[in-house]
Amino acid sequence: MDKRGIEKLLEIMAQLRAPRGGCPWDLEQSFETIAPYTIEEAYEVAEAIERGSLPELKEELGDLLFQVVYHARLAEEQAAFGFDDVVEAICAKLVRRHPHVFGDATIADARAQSVAWEALKAAEKTSGGGVLDDVPVGLPALTRSAKLGRRASRVGFDWPDLSGVRAKIAEELDELDAAIAGGDRQAVGAEMGDVFFALVNACRHLEIDPESSVRAANHRFQRRFESIERAVGESGRCWSDFRLEELEALWVAAKVAEG
Repeated sequence: MDKRGIEKLLEIMAQLRAPRGGCPWDLEQSFETIAPYTIEEAYEVAEAIERGSLPELKEELGDLLFQVVYHARLAEEQAAFGFDDVVEAICAKLVRRHPHVFGDATIADARAQSVAWEALKAAEKTSGGGVLDDVPVGLPALTRSAKLGRRASRVGFDWPDLSGVRAKIAEELDELDAAIAGGDRQAVGAEMGDVFFALVNACRHLEIDPESSVRAANHRFQRRFESIERAVGESGRCWSDFRLEELEALWVAAKVAEG
């Protein structure tokens, strides 16, 4: 096989799904069984970007592309659509949603383009459903919160600036404190969720991706905790021998060392 690029990948996919000579595992798969792998590969792309590894990113992008080809093959076998239809659809959508590039419209800046993009998406809706109806329930919770907030903002249900969001965070924290004081665990869980939702709204106003922000915090925590762990190991003492104040001092030292 001397073909290159997408044609080669499409042929490999077809062979994997061939009734005769195909891969037994691949032949058993469906949209539902492959979907978790698609999500996983998207996260691995994000992680490669966070690590700043371009060779790793190249590999992970290939894995993600294979997921697109896989779903397209499954659809083609059902005579629903094929890979070319997927490409044609995204090309048409990109042209349609960038009239300032492919048409005569004028966009002032990136923020204005984001507003215009959301407006075009809203205009394209043909289901007649509610504003939030097609926000996927399978999204990660923080990502879905951000998307719900953006959709509500589209119809004017939003604070005009960050100060309103900041006041809402304070309000939700007060309600969380009251729930904790009341000892109702169900209420505590509900109020904690409201705190998270308010924080995601703050991220949206600050143009910060909440998932990326939390992932970065996770990496920082792990890196600093591992520094503490090394210090404990080098001391020859057990974790239980350290007072919390000593461990906190090691944490501060790890933060300082990062600059």
